[in-house]
Amino acid sequence: MSTATATVVSVNVGMPEQRGQEGDPDVLRRPWFSSIFKSPIDHPVRLGLINLEGDSQGDRKVHGGVDRSVNVYPAEHYPYWRSELGLPDLAYSVFGENFTTIGQTENSVCIGDIYTVGEAVVQVTQPRLPCWKLARRFHIKDLAVRWRVTGRVGWHLRTLQEGAVSPNQEMVLEERPHPEWTIERAFAVIVNSKKDRASALSLAACPALSDYQRRALGDPSSVADRVEVESAALVSDSGVPPTSD
Repeated sequence: MSTATATVVSVNVGMPEQRGQEGDPDVLRRPWFSSIFKSPIDHPVRLGLINLEGDSQGDRKVHGGVDRSVNVYPAEHYPYWRSELGLPDLAYSVFGENFTTIGQTENSVCIGDIYTVGEAVVQVTQPRLPCWKLARRFHIKDLAVRWRVTGRVGWHLRTLQEGAVSPNQEMVLEERPHPEWTIERAFAVIVNSKKDRASALSLAACPALSDYQRRALGDPSSVADRVEVESAALVSDSGVPPTSD
């Protein structure tokens, strides 16, 4: 196949850090731990099996791992969020993504897609699931729900071959084994998995899907309502949801 379909316009890394103030009356300003704050780099960096050099995840139980070594977010969505959030200066990396790309969005990327980028080879494994830390990052209580409703969620990659990657490199599509499973469709199935078990089990049977998401789809109560539960906890000022993300 070997088709250049996207360009990595920004490579972003960051390490977990503590934020917030103990006892703050504003729940969104209380202590929390995250690596959502990332910074663009301007030089080659090694992509390993778990993450980019200089990058890590704040909660390895639900972030990262071999199936989610890279988080991707399309630059095409930034104009929408700059307008929607009233933040015209939003810079690439602010949503915690590792690769900000241009050239593809959720309706043109599929689970199982294999790309070469620089020296590395990567594969698409699942949509990104909106998390309460977006609300904390932007101090907007319902942002995870708004993110979900738009479908502008991005996706995760696994590393098939380690190697150096750099900003402004092309992502070249080498294989597309599951064209029926666009990220857009997969995300819709995930958030409706309690109601549409047939579609959920069909997605779970896709061999390229992340193990985390496959297990979650097997338990209809584990993922479908996660965003609503987490965001409701913040919106009601009850505090951080009991399950970190």
